[in-house]
Order: sequence, then C-alpha cells, then structure tokens
Amino acid sequence: MNALAVLLLTTVILLLAGCGEKSPSEKSETSASSAVMDEVTKLGEIPSILSEGLTPEEKADLKEQILPPGVDDVEAAEKKFKVLVEDAKAGNPAAQNALGVMYYTGEAISKSSSGQVLSNDPELAAGWFFRAAEQGYADAQANLGLMYANGEGVEKDMAQAVELFRKAAEQGHVNAQNNLGAMYFTGEGIERDEKKAIEWFEKAAAQGNADAQANLDAIKAAGK
Repeated sequence: MNALAVLLLTTVILLLAGCGEKSPSEKSETSASSAVMDEVTKLGEIPSILSEGLTPEEKADLKEQILPPGVDDVEAAEKKFKVLVEDAKAGNPAAQNALGVMYYTGEAISKSSSGQVLSNDPELAAGWFFRAAEQGYADAQANLGLMYANGEGVEKDMAQAVELFRKAAEQGHVNAQNNLGAMYFTGEGIERDEKKAIEWFEKAAAQGNADAQANLDAIKAAGK
C-alpha cells in the first residue's frame, strides 16, 4: 500500500500532527497539480530509511516499487523511476500516488525554479496525489487528506481533508477510517459527532488498526 503513515496521535483528546515541518502554500490544488508538468527530477541511491512513522511493511512495499528485486545499482533504479514517471504521466493512479509518496519522503529529488535541490517537495507530492485522488484512488485520497489537514503542499483546509478521508474511508481504507473518526471526534472540518466518530473507529479497529482501537479505548476510559 502506497500510503503515508497515519498522522494521528492517540490520546484522550485526538490531535492531528505532521510528520515533518509544515509548509503551508497559497497555491490551490489546481496549481499544485499543474506544477507536476514543470518538474525536474533525479533519482540517486534509495535510502533504506523512509519517512518517520512508516511501518516496515510500508517501507518494503515502497522500495520494491522503486527497485527491482535484488538490484541496487543507481542505473537500474533510475530506469525503474523513469518507467514509474511515464506510467504516472499516462494517467496510472497507482504510479501517480507512488510518485507522490516519493516526493513527499524525499526518495525522488526535485529542484526549485532557481535550481535549488529540495530535500522533499510537498507541493509536487500533493499534485500527484491530486491527480490520483481525482480518479478515486483511495490511497491518494487519504494521502491528500493528510496534506490538507496539515497544510503541507496545499493550503490547510480541514473541510477538504474530511471530504477526502470520507471518500477513502468509504472504500475501506483503514487509515482514512481512523482519521475520519478523529475529525468527527474533534469537530475539525465537520460538526462534532461522537457517535459517528466511534462508528468509524470501530470500522478501522475491525480491520486491525491499532490506533483506532486505542482511540476507542481512550473514549471508553474517559466515560464517553
């Protein structure tokens, strides 16, 4: 699954937290998407450690999509990356989402308009997530929802985050279900509704999501 790590901290009061420094942008989702066309990319060696918070399974899954099994040389990695870019530009939502993850984590390198190499590029990531999300791709919807919730690559918009989480959650996306539950619980971007929050936590917990189960336990401990 090419999804960013869940960015919800589980406490009695649930909060949204970023997995890096926040970089709010004045650009709309449309401009973020159009920025994809002007990208300058280069792929070097792929680090073994991805963004903080990714599970070992998610790290292995992402690396597998970038490098062919057993191949570690840069030339092969760059060839694999070029194919991924071609697939993404051709409209493949899985490839688009994968590129979004790479630009968000810094696995793929981009440059600013002045030529400065960026350690990661949340605006470009959001642009690729936007393309895939428009096609109904659940991972991308959940990822873009996190970008809106944290104001990374796009202007912070909790209502838009809720809508994206809902679309992904309705497709069974477990992290989106937990995130949507948190939004209902806190009342951010939507009218507060503990009953609906619990319903979404229960859906996610039923799929084995530990964060959702912890959220349910926290609500129970608080006497809700």
